[in-house]
Amino acid sequence: MQDFKHIRAWQRSHTLAINLHKSVGHFSRAGHSHLRSQLTRAADTIASNIVEGCGAATNKEFARFLDISIKSANETEHHLLSARDLGLFKPDEWQKLSGETVEIRKMIYVYRKKIIQSDRDST
Repeated sequence: MQDFKHIRAWQRSHTLAINLHKSVGHFSRAGHSHLRSQLTRAADTIASNIVEGCGAATNKEFARFLDISIKSANETEHHLLSARDLGLFKPDEWQKLSGETVEIRKMIYVYRKKIIQSDRDST
């Protein structure tokens, strides 16, 4: 079992989720509260699946949670694209949030590979 607060991908995904919550307040006024909900939930689950995986009994199980986290990052990126295409984000704000989402996904992917490899190395 690991302390999730020491995992850099969790730190960054947690910060991303907080920043998204702060950035989408105007969505409901623009008639896009459903998109706001989907976007914030997807971003929240990037970090929460890392947290949940830290309690896993095996590296294989932990890797499965990291895989789900990667999928949540994909979903977040999709919702960010939708919000951009609807004109809900300024281009620079969208670029920052989207770029961070992609970087976090890459970090989790590399971390997942290390977890899987360490599981193979121990057998």
